[in-house]
Amino acid sequence: MQTFRSDLIEGLSASPKSLSPKWFYDAEGSRLFEEITRLDAYYPTRQETALLRQTIPLWLDLIGPEAVLVELGSGASEKTRILLDAISDLAAYVPLDISVTALNAAADALRDDYPELDIRPVSGDFEHLPDLPADLPTGRRIGFFPGSTIGNLDTNAAIELLAASRRMLGHNSLFILGVDLIKDRDTLEAAYDDQQGVTAAFNVNLLHRANRELGTDFDINSFRHHAVWNEAEARIEMHLESLKDQTVKLDNHRFHFKAGETLHTENSRKFDRARLVELVEAGGWALADMRVSTAPYVALALLKPKE
Repeated sequence: MQTFRSDLIEGLSASPKSLSPKWFYDAEGSRLFEEITRLDAYYPTRQETALLRQTIPLWLDLIGPEAVLVELGSGASEKTRILLDAISDLAAYVPLDISVTALNAAADALRDDYPELDIRPVSGDFEHLPDLPADLPTGRRIGFFPGSTIGNLDTNAAIELLAASRRMLGHNSLFILGVDLIKDRDTLEAAYDDQQGVTAAFNVNLLHRANRELGTDFDINSFRHHAVWNEAEARIEMHLESLKDQTVKLDNHRFHFKAGETLHTENSRKFDRARLVELVEAGGWALADMRVSTAPYVALALLKPKE
């Protein structure tokens, strides 16, 4: 918990206040996010899943035989099954995730359903990628980063992740990247501020977690979820807005909030083709193919190392 504590102290000391979205995902946060993905208003999971089913068969010749699939931030690995079913001669699957418990549970479930597949879970933060096991099969490495998660990273962090992925996967690799596309404000804001209040509970759970694990004294009822489309930055922003002037304690620290001041908890950047090409090329990749879903639009990008 020392990293969570130091990140929270740093974030609450900043102006404006902010905290990395990676701290959303305790057990309750993970449960709430799964609930979010089933909401009618939250289109990204539904649209990307359908697009994966359509697209992966079209890329099999490029993936080639005896490939090694490496998934970043694998979580429950639910979308992975689409690839495992489609790539019949896959040599190995390497899920990477920061949560050892979730990683091992997902790996065990997959071993039950794919007993012939070599499954090698590796614990690590996808923002600080670990080395792959040295004794993996020698087929082409295929990176897999679905869920539009690249949009949660700021530009520098996203570029570094892409560059680190290229180094980890090697010169002959491919990378399957899921991104959400720019669309109308109403659709975007509805997806991140649902009428049922699930996303609000997900955001506020961050304060519950801090109180429980770090001993902070956030007054939960004095903060509200706020999601807004920032058109200039092409991103949805999630904030926790203070409803009054108040002070939050953490150890010997005191953090003052004015009424209306926010703790910025997440960005979810949206892309068009030009923005995507600029990002992936800065990270050392080239766009080999891009497939777009039906509306509401999301995309899958197939990347190859830039020459």
